[in-house]
Amino acid sequence: MDTRVACYGVVVDDGRILLAHWAGANGAGWTLPGGGMEPGETPQETAVREVLEETGFTVTLDDLLGVTNFWIPVEERQDGGGPGPLQGLRVIYRARITGGVLTAEADGSTDDARWFDLDDVAALERVSLVDEAVALFRRATGR
Repeated sequence: MDTRVACYGVVVDDGRILLAHWAGANGAGWTLPGGGMEPGETPQETAVREVLEETGFTVTLDDLLGVTNFWIPVEERQDGGGPGPLQGLRVIYRARITGGVLTAEADGSTDDARWFDLDDVAALERVSLVDEAVALFRRATGR
């Protein structure tokens, strides 16, 4: 079994959430800006780097909102099956923009980044991580 740790930023401003459009081999949908840790990175460094890569914004992390997990059977892995199933951990932070300009990632796992009203998220084609993160955000902030 392989393990993957990925870190994400929940960026909410004026009732809008920043999402990235994931363009995967097995489908597409809106997701949180974030991704896998690189060797030597802390979870915080990963979240900050990934938000910048996928949205063009620099951020400061405010709070750890939570850690979720997922399981992918070997036959559903996007990397061609790998040696076995994949267990993933998602570290989710609340993040605040400190600079930058909204810019879609070039040649990466995402192809767009946009702001959406929090109340409109349920109507989007999205990955389950978005719902988990919105619930964590609402629980932490009361919004």
